[in-house]
Amino acid sequence: MRPNYLIGVDLGTSSTKAALYRADGAPAAEAVADVPLLYPSPGVVEQETDDFYRTAAETVGRCLRESGIDPRQVAAIAFDSQMAGVGAIDEQYNPATRFDSWLDMRCRPYITWLNEHHADLITRLTGCAPTCDHGPKILWWQHERPDEYARVAKFVMPSAYVAGKMAGLSADRAFMDYTFIHFSGLADNRAGQWSAAICDTLGVSMDVLPEIVEPWRIIGEVTEAAARDFGLAPGTPIAAGCGDTAANALGAGIVRPGQLFDVAGTASVLAGCTDKFVADTTHRALLTMRSVIPGLWHPLAYIAGGGQALRWVRDEFYKYEAGDTKYELKGALEEMDAASKGSETRLSSLVSRIYEEMINEAAAIPPGAEGLFFSPHLGGRICPATPEMRGAWLGFSWGHTRAHFFRAVLESIAYEYAWYLRVLGRYIPNLELTEARVVGGGARSDVWNGIKADVLGVPYQRLGRSEFGTWGAAMIAGKAVGLYDDLAAVAAANALPAGPPIQPSAGRHEIYRPLVDRHIRLQEQLVEIFV
Repeated sequence: MRPNYLIGVDLGTSSTKAALYRADGAPAAEAVADVPLLYPSPGVVEQETDDFYRTAAETVGRCLRESGIDPRQVAAIAFDSQMAGVGAIDEQYNPATRFDSWLDMRCRPYITWLNEHHADLITRLTGCAPTCDHGPKILWWQHERPDEYARVAKFVMPSAYVAGKMAGLSADRAFMDYTFIHFSGLADNRAGQWSAAICDTLGVSMDVLPEIVEPWRIIGEVTEAAARDFGLAPGTPIAAGCGDTAANALGAGIVRPGQLFDVAGTASVLAGCTDKFVADTTHRALLTMRSVIPGLWHPLAYIAGGGQALRWVRDEFYKYEAGDTKYELKGALEEMDAASKGSETRLSSLVSRIYEEMINEAAAIPPGAEGLFFSPHLGGRICPATPEMRGAWLGFSWGHTRAHFFRAVLESIAYEYAWYLRVLGRYIPNLELTEARVVGGGARSDVWNGIKADVLGVPYQRLGRSEFGTWGAAMIAGKAVGLYDDLAAVAAANALPAGPPIQPSAGRHEIYRPLVDRHIRLQEQLVEIFV
């Protein structure tokens, strides 16, 4: 019998998730494990590279045990991973340094230097302005830690590290799939190759850069040692995989020009889908990532703490304290008795009720929050890179309530999205936006989806699946071994809607248009204040 199961593994910032799928896309098992973040000194955020391998083995093994399937029924495995941090291996494919997280800002002086001297070259070729990604980090290691840099054979991503170690690769076979290379700061993205012009300008040797491959390239097979670690059958094919945002977009069926992809999570990410490469040399706001699907691109921008701002409002304005037994809402006081303290089910239910109360209050406020605006960049602006920026409320008066303040937070994310789309429209003026597919925790709120639909003038669609990254990686594994031929068709067929889309209101869209203009002007003025 031909193997007909696939495994996709998502190597995230703080957790690893593995999922086992049947070839028809039905999930058979999933497992999650925490991945530690290390803070050895202020401003430094690192991870042990082998923790990615350890947690991948743990979660894959759990999926196989809980499903009860014969490991020989697994046709292939692929990984996706966080994208902007960078790891390094020595000649034996062992970690040469700790993984340099995208949260680590040691490279900030190099980001500033690149933006001041080489931004046009880097943005034009990579599609991504200098930011906290591979290029500045590699320069930091090269110039600030020369002894450690001397041990580096290749710089790799977590997905490539785990896959390569499973396959027993040596450093000369290290790889990076093409969905990551916009974040490298060192590539010609359209050509799909490393840029001699950038590398020579920055003094980075191409010898430390891995081979660029397509996501479904079979990079090796599971070794006997890895089979024992993971519970897999020796010889199981391993595909190269891709970046986590690319995997999620594929899993959500973002495979046609004109679609939008809204990741309403801790970060608020809006990605488009186009058949044209965009290099935003004017605003340096859009990052253009290759889609897994050849010929398609995902111009995207994001707010690092967009969804996190909602939690901050919840905790500070709605008197939610995770370690207490009292939770105060407007018009209600909930007390959990001692017997139920620590109950995850009760706590989760209560948090959901708090958010429901917050959303209901915000829904009663008219569009525009009666003149109140919010800047959502509490930890610095990412797109464009303005790390000095901070959050701000503007325009409040005696009549504004906490509901107004929360509505302003929700609207600010939509206003930022509208600005991203205006920038995109200047590069591709004839791009017809057809729908926005929304995933993440924020996707559950029809009120927030409705605000975004009204501001953007685009229907908002929730999807039936709850997991997209591991499914995207699993589809790539299926493509690698011939279970799937047309990835775009498979992705579209399996991204089923959850109910009808939320249609934008023409009237509210007209109300919001001048408010978007005002938000953009306020952001420009705040840059002058904070920088």
